[in-house]
Amino acid sequence: MYYTICESLREVSKDELQNTQGQYVAIISFDEWNRSRDSFEMGIDLDLNLSEIYTTKAEVNYDSLTGSFSIPNREDFSKEDYKFAFALDEKGIVFIDDSGKAEEIIKVIGSTKKWKLPSLERFIYDFLDQIVIGDLRLMEKYEFELDSIEQMIMNGDEKFPSSRLNEIRNDIRDLRIHYEQLMDLGQELEENENNFFKQENLRYFRLFLNRIARLHDNSTSLRDYTMQLRDLYKAHIDIKQNRIMTVLTVVTTIFMPLTLIVGWYGMNFRFMPELEWRWGYPVVIAVSVVIVAASLMFFKKKKWL
Repeated sequence: MYYTICESLREVSKDELQNTQGQYVAIISFDEWNRSRDSFEMGIDLDLNLSEIYTTKAEVNYDSLTGSFSIPNREDFSKEDYKFAFALDEKGIVFIDDSGKAEEIIKVIGSTKKWKLPSLERFIYDFLDQIVIGDLRLMEKYEFELDSIEQMIMNGDEKFPSSRLNEIRNDIRDLRIHYEQLMDLGQELEENENNFFKQENLRYFRLFLNRIARLHDNSTSLRDYTMQLRDLYKAHIDIKQNRIMTVLTVVTTIFMPLTLIVGWYGMNFRFMPELEWRWGYPVVIAVSVVIVAASLMFFKKKKWL
């Protein structure tokens, strides 16, 4: 698919594109790029392989700027990233894509965007903006979910969703890495080493970098939040275990004097007067009860129970 950049994107044929003097946007497959890359007159020998795309990046060449996108699937981060490449110069930008993601984004731009000052820079800004357009809402969704998990921990809920917390942390990690790569790409565009972009339009790239920086900060905060929740859960487990150990220690301490009495009078020496004393048995029971009661009162006073 081929477009010219006017007040909005206008779809044209390949022949019309070659005859136009304005800036353009093209979306082609990897096979088509290998067959017709010379027609774009970018003067580059770019051998692309979809399996070799791992990151979002940009590289400055002598008379072009090339790079790739690796965009996480926001619906399911465990799925493979959307991967495609691009090449641009002052005349336009070519997306080399078999995933359909670039075409999807460009169709949204074509149906929703109109520009008073159309330019390649403004199109690139809107394209990059569409990649992260729903991420702030996604961050809020994760934050609400983490808040509910925190409430579960504070309420002592035994069904702690540790697996879901790990999933959220992994998703946020993937987003942070993606934002860092987008920041590097945006900085390459803003650098404008080959003077492909007008100086007054570099503000679009600065706007995008500011937005990505805020999203990166939010993702960092959420990552720290997940770590705090894990530490909080471990702290609650430790407190619970400490309470159990406190109860066991108190019980053991209460019965230690009783164990001493049992051991003492279990010796059965011949001349132990208490063995034949009529009130010996009731007295031992009374002493044991007094010891237990006194111990409980002592522990309650010390707030160990």
